[in-house]
Amino acid sequence: MTPEIEALLTLAMSPSPERIRAALNAYTSDPQRQIWSWHVGGQAVCAAGLRLVGQQAEVLHIGTRPGERGRGYGRSLLLTLTTHLPLTVLEAETDSEAAEFYRRAGFQIQDAPPRFGTPRFRCRLTRY
Repeated sequence: MTPEIEALLTLAMSPSPERIRAALNAYTSDPQRQIWSWHVGGQAVCAAGLRLVGQQAEVLHIGTRPGERGRGYGRSLLLTLTTHLPLTVLEAETDSEAAEFYRRAGFQIQDAPPRFGTPRFRCRLTRY
């Protein structure tokens, strides 16, 4: 994993340095985890970290370079995952701001139990 990809994934992580380090280490030590990235002009502009189990995947982290947000790179990355991986389900749990991103990408959105007093949402894209 390059520093560029780490920086993108870190955008979607807790601000705690210990939690960031643990999450990044899990991508190199857990065989169920994968990192995918979207590049423009040779530079990574978006990266997603996934946990894959069979034909299902959960987006654990997705981050887009701040100057590149709103250009469809994150959505393109997620939709590319569904064509390159044998997935029937792609899911994510997120906050209200990011739930809109997933909704625009075609995911179904449902309420999830709040965490630390913050509303959470379960986002699900089903492919057959």
